Amino acid sequence: MTQLTYLEAAVVGLIQGVTELFPVSSLGHNVLIPALIGGSWARDLNVAATESPYLAFIVGLHVATAIALLIYFWRDWVRIIKGFFSSLRQIARPAEGTTRWMLQSPDEQLAWLIILATIPVGLAGLAFEHVFRVIFGRPAYAAVFLIINGLILLAGERFRRRASLEADERIAAEREAAEREAALAGVGRGYAGSYPGTARHAAGRRDPRQEEMDNAFESDNRLSRMGYGQAVIIGSAQVLALLAGISRDGVTMVAGMARGLSREDAARFAFLLATPVILAAGALKIPDLMGPLGNGIHGQVVVGSVLSGVGAYVSVRYLVRYFQTRTLTPFGIYCIIAGLASIAYLYFVK
Repeated sequence: MTQLTYLEAAVVGLIQGVTELFPVSSLGHNVLIPALIGGSWARDLNVAATESPYLAFIVGLHVATAIALLIYFWRDWVRIIKGFFSSLRQIARPAEGTTRWMLQSPDEQLAWLIILATIPVGLAGLAFEHVFRVIFGRPAYAAVFLIINGLILLAGERFRRRASLEADERIAAEREAAEREAALAGVGRGYAGSYPGTARHAAGRRDPRQEEMDNAFESDNRLSRMGYGQAVIIGSAQVLALLAGISRDGVTMVAGMARGLSREDAARFAFLLATPVILAAGALKIPDLMGPLGNGIHGQVVVGSVLSGVGAYVSVRYLVRYFQTRTLTPFGIYCIIAGLASIAYLYFVK
């Protein structure tokens, strides 16, 4: 039976954790890298093979990636989950003067936006994951789709809607104004609308994590004003990530910007949407790893999972700040170069 070595598990785990959140396609990299290395790697790490433990392994790593996201965003998920349950009370027994679906807080609204936006990819994954993997889970296809992913990212930046650009400018202007006001008041971020229950900080001694929580709370307020139809359209873009080489977060961000979200808000919505999707995908593969496909690789699963979780946590910390001021363009260029280089190597060198 095909086995996974500890080195293979470590490399794949780290790549999975990092590339799942960077807009460069984790599945595309996990298909291409074994083929580029060749030898036992190409034999052991083949997602298109029948009854391959490798697919169960890399999808099972999604649990570790999702846990890392939950750890990083735990305060936000506590708010969102509380909002979901309070919305059930509103639906069951509307507050006086309101209708059943007149949700009472941004957290309630955001909870339902995430649920509705997740439904399309959930249904598509259950129906077509096996077909897409067998047909397109091959190195040549992954390289082509990686190039397509790069073009999508570049086009998403090049042809951004005016509404998205104006949203960026509005957020930057609001923060500058708040910083000036706070500096004059002798505090670092204690202006109205900051994260509930947070303390004020002296000017010049701002806590970076506190700043992130403030930004997250403001972003969620903006996202909660997005319509349900908009959320479903943006969430549906994740279906493309069933193709190895297409990035879930990348296409979701592009779809969000195309619907008028700022780049920062599009990135945050993509990360929030990714959490339940990758957690569910990983959980569905856990029984496979506990069965015959997992025989002899339980230790490798642990090693890969630890590195996947660490890679995901470090990546999301970096990307949350990155997308406040920078673009998808470098990732698009990387995907095109990596895809073309992979095709050249596989067909003309190797």
